[in-house]
Amino acid sequence: MRLSPDQMIFWQHGFLKLNATIVFTWGLMLVLVVGSQLITRTLSTGLKRSRWQNLLEIVVTAIEKQIEDVGLRHPRRYLGFLGTLFLFVATANLCTILPGYEPPTASLSTTAALALCVFVAVPFFGIEEQGVGGYLKSYAEPTVIMLPFNVISELSRTLALAVRLFGNMMSGAMIIGILLTITPFLFPIVMTTLGLLTGMVQAYIFSILAAVYIAAATRVRRPEPRPED
Repeated sequence: MRLSPDQMIFWQHGFLKLNATIVFTWGLMLVLVVGSQLITRTLSTGLKRSRWQNLLEIVVTAIEKQIEDVGLRHPRRYLGFLGTLFLFVATANLCTILPGYEPPTASLSTTAALALCVFVAVPFFGIEEQGVGGYLKSYAEPTVIMLPFNVISELSRTLALAVRLFGNMMSGAMIIGILLTITPFLFPIVMTTLGLLTGMVQAYIFSILAAVYIAAATRVRRPEPRPED
C-alpha cells in the first residue's frame, strides 16, 4: 500500500523522477485553468445565465463572504489567492473518485508548497496594506523583546499548516486503503464518501487559516481616541 503519491513513479532517468504527485498536480492545475476559461468565456450580465455561471457565482460569493467574515476589509483583493487555494485543495480531494488517481495533497511536498505560498502571501499582503515599515514594526510589538518570538511564530505556523493538511490527507487515504484490504466493499464506499467530505472540510480550514494569517498581517493599528477634557 502506497502512503504517498510520491511512491508512484511514471518515468525515471537517474535521479530525475516523474511521480504521481507531479503529474496529478499539473493535471489539476490544467483542469482548473481550462475549466475557468470555459466557464468565464460566456459570462452574461443579463437575467438569462448558464448553469455554470450560476454555480460560479455561488462559489465566488461564498468564498468572498467567508473572507469578509474573517476580518479582511477588501475581500476581492484576496479572492484570487484564497479562492485558488480552496479550489485546488477541494478539487484535489473530489477527484479521488476517479480510478487510479491519488490526491497530490497526500504528499508532503505538495502541502509544503501550499504552506510556502501562504508564507509568502502573508508578508506580501501585509506590506501592501501597511507599507514595509509598518509591517516590519508589527514584529517588534508590543516590545522589541518579542521580535524573535514573532519570527519563530511566523515560521512555526507555516510548518504547522503544511503538516496539518498532509496528516489529514494521508491518514484518510491510509484508513480507506486498510479497510479495502480487510472489509467488504460496501464499508469502504461509505468511508470514501466520508473522505470526500473530510477533504472539503480540509480545503475550507486551510483557506480560512490562510485568511486569518493574512488578516493578522494586514491589520492596521489605529491610535485610540483621547478622552475629551
